[in-house]
Amino acid sequence: MPGYREEDSRTTSSGSQTGGAQNALLCQRTADCAGLPVLAGPVEATALGNVLVQARQHGLVSGSLEDLRALVARTHDVQRYEPVATTEGTR
Repeated sequence: MPGYREEDSRTTSSGSQTGGAQNALLCQRTADCAGLPVLAGPVEATALGNVLVQARQHGLVSGSLEDLRALVARTHDVQRYEPVATTEGTR
C-alpha cells in the first residue's frame, strides 16, 4: 500500500470518553489488560465536540478541529492510567 508504514499503525494508548471514564477500576484494568496507557475523559466528549463544531459553524468560535481539540484539552481534565505489570494469567 503506497505511503503505508507499519509504525503508523501501532496503537500507543487507549481512550475512554464515556461514562466508563468515571470508573477508575475499569480504566486501570483496561490499561493492565491491554498493556497500554488509558486516557480517560472528558466524560461527555461527544456532546462537547458536537457543541463546538456547531458553535464554529455559527461563528461563535473559530479554528481547525485540532484547535478545538486543544481547547478541550486546556479546559477539561484527562486522567492517565498506566498499565501495572501483572503476573501471567491475570490478563
